[in-house]
Amino acid sequence: MANRYIRRTEVEDLTGLSRSTIYRMMDAGQFPRPIRLTQKAVGWKETDIAAWLESRPVAA
Repeated sequence: MANRYIRRTEVEDLTGLSRSTIYRMMDAGQFPRPIRLTQKAVGWKETDIAAWLESRPVAA
């Protein structure tokens, strides 16, 4: 199955995180880094985001 790349706004919607939180967590090594798609565009592997979400604790 081909891996789908998703843009930042979709990552924000899926995770509930803001842009600044995503980048702060990336700098701390706590969030997957995006892949450069073009000279100006980046995207995250959908599977990386899904795995990150699965690794998060679930609220009781």
